[in-house]
Amino acid sequence: MDARSEAEKAARTAYGRLVAYLAARTRDIAAAEEALAAAFLRALEVWPVRGVPEKPEAWLLVIARNRLKDTWRRAKVRSEAEATVELLMQERNTDDPAFPDDRLKLMFVCTHPTIDETIRTPLMLQTVLGLSAERIASSFLVKPSAMGQRLSRAKTKIRDAGIAFEVPDSDVYATRLPALLNAVYAAYGLGWVEFDGGEGRSLADEAIDLGLALHSLVSLTPELNGLLALMLYCQARKAAHFVGRRYVRLGDQDFALWDWGRIETANRMLNAAGTKRAPGRFQLEALIQSVHVRSAVARGSDWKGVICLYEALLKIAPSLAARTNYAVALTEDGRAPDGLAVLDALDTVRLNDYQPWWVARGHILKTLGRPDEARAAYERAVGLSQHEAQREFLRERLAEI
Repeated sequence: MDARSEAEKAARTAYGRLVAYLAARTRDIAAAEEALAAAFLRALEVWPVRGVPEKPEAWLLVIARNRLKDTWRRAKVRSEAEATVELLMQERNTDDPAFPDDRLKLMFVCTHPTIDETIRTPLMLQTVLGLSAERIASSFLVKPSAMGQRLSRAKTKIRDAGIAFEVPDSDVYATRLPALLNAVYAAYGLGWVEFDGGEGRSLADEAIDLGLALHSLVSLTPELNGLLALMLYCQARKAAHFVGRRYVRLGDQDFALWDWGRIETANRMLNAAGTKRAPGRFQLEALIQSVHVRSAVARGSDWKGVICLYEALLKIAPSLAARTNYAVALTEDGRAPDGLAVLDALDTVRLNDYQPWWVARGHILKTLGRPDEARAAYERAVGLSQHEAQREFLRERLAEI
């Protein structure tokens, strides 16, 4: 058993639960993260020599708790804080790995009204899912140093304000739901493009789990249903989308590789959301995926239907991604000049490092018979791609020009 691989697996599958468990009892996210980082470092030193413990998560928890206790004692913290750590140490002295999953508590802390709304999603991505400031910054098109500073300030504010780690009542839940949904969706988006060929649960799977955990708290919430349907539609096709570490376009996919159980669950969730007649961003995005699924199975296309849905989406959530996808849909419907006009109307300075925009631009320019410009756009997209599967797919598009 490879010690480093097991440590990486534990980081993928248990980081958020471990941080949430420690932070919920100390109300200090940064201290919990530092203690857990020390535990992982210790694992890399010890496991190759002594072997991987039978219950790695529990081993990491014990080491992290000991680190917290030692750190707080050296700092001579006030007696009530030290008593909190003593309670944490005594709460579970066995190696039982079945510690409570407090990630939902941590998510609600991150969406507390005193936390700047612009940092809530990045904060959840780091604390609940363990993403680095660099990776988060890349997704939000900001500098890593700036993102790191903002995350650090938010964690300090949570600690100093003594924000309670708890799942609030349903009325509070409703006010914080949009931020929770945005964080889950952001995590899923990052997980969708990660492809390392490894085994075990992915970030996308973790995002779906968090969505289902939120779903268990309340009765039907249309936008949460819509988000879950959206993620399930996409995840159901992932095995066919990535074959042999290569991208396969939707129309060329092997439907036998689709997870039809997930697709049926997505259909039910989307239909249930529709009964509330309160359409929102995630419901519309799920409807777009539903149209794509039906069209692919029928070996046809319904780009006019997709365009109508994107136009509705842009009225309520005019994101860069939605505008970029709308431009592609117009192009697929035979309206490439209109698609290019949509892209050109966007803020190209901000989009300089936005890879999907360059991919869409390359495709549209190729369709318009402007090969030199299309080649330049695709080359820019290749340079911005973080995964070899993406780069290989785009190189194939380049070879077609």
